[in-house]
Amino acid sequence: MRSKKFNLAVAGAVIVLGVVAAASGLFGKATTAKSPTAEAAEATKVAKANPALSVTTTLPRTVAWPRSLTTNGNIVAWQEVVIGAEIGGLRLIEVLVNVGDKVRRGQLLARISSDTVDADLAQGKAAVAEEEAMLAEAVANADRARQLQATSLMSAQQVSQSLTAEQTAKAKLAAARARVQSNELRLSQTRVLAPDFGVISARTATVGSLAQPGQELFRLIRQNRLEWRAEVTATELPRIQPGQVVTVELSEGITTQGRVRIGAPTVDPQTRIGLVYVDLPADSPARAGTFARGVFELGEAPALTVPQSAVLLRDGFSYVFKLEGNNQVAQTKVAVGRRVEDQVEIISGLEPNARVVASGAGFLTDGDTVRVVDAQAISK
Repeated sequence: MRSKKFNLAVAGAVIVLGVVAAASGLFGKATTAKSPTAEAAEATKVAKANPALSVTTTLPRTVAWPRSLTTNGNIVAWQEVVIGAEIGGLRLIEVLVNVGDKVRRGQLLARISSDTVDADLAQGKAAVAEEEAMLAEAVANADRARQLQATSLMSAQQVSQSLTAEQTAKAKLAAARARVQSNELRLSQTRVLAPDFGVISARTATVGSLAQPGQELFRLIRQNRLEWRAEVTATELPRIQPGQVVTVELSEGITTQGRVRIGAPTVDPQTRIGLVYVDLPADSPARAGTFARGVFELGEAPALTVPQSAVLLRDGFSYVFKLEGNNQVAQTKVAVGRRVEDQVEIISGLEPNARVVASGAGFLTDGDTVRVVDAQAISK
């Protein structure tokens, strides 16, 4: 009986010890387990402690770059003369030039029928001859009246009439001569002449048509001079000076050199655009009426530059990655300007002494930790 009780006591003790051991194991696991948030934070810390990408860095450089201004505009004639008829009611009987012909000053361009004018001129000359004869008679009578004025052979009234007839004859002769001059002028107007040398740009004259005073017959580009009228904003206009060289890009990649003649003294109040007049050489392949793009050379200006590989375009903006403490990078928004070969000008947003990532920036995000190596190590 005692032996049986002893065995039961030993079995109970074993069970108690097992329960205690199991409870101790569960308690130990509960105290060492970690929450998911703590595990994620620790994983992020471990990831940042271990650099994910090797990059090279560089410092911005300040260099002197040529400054230019690109704009658009129309090519037009320096001066286009409208050549018209000065006499009306007569027909064109001959047209001697066509569009594209080069003419010299005073060259005959067209002829208008002069038959009517010739007849009027002949009639006028005959009237002059008649009035000259009448004047000669009136002068003789006036001279005789002056001689007899002191005697009683002629009355004062007769003397006065003779002197008046002389003055009247002189006036009639002057009027006849004026009519002759008028007809001679009309005769000269039947010959349409070039007012200056240049090239014919338009022609409306047609043989057989009836000319009217002021009617356009031809258009002439004076001295064959063309100009490019560049459209420049009001803020850029003060930078344009007379004499500056301009490269005008024509169609099909053809370029020509021009020089600024003058800038407009005013700008359009609606568009804030002013015109710059650029003289083009006479032998340029430019054509009036065409649209062209041009580049103004404005000299050199200092520029803060970084390699093009350091500049990223994201969401329509330009960014660089600056290297900060603990080898972490900060994404920085910048404004870019000119580009020369593989260098980009930084207008704003970056300090001259800031170190930026030169290669490998495309795989970075703000706050990443990097390992900085030299360019040779990256290439390997």
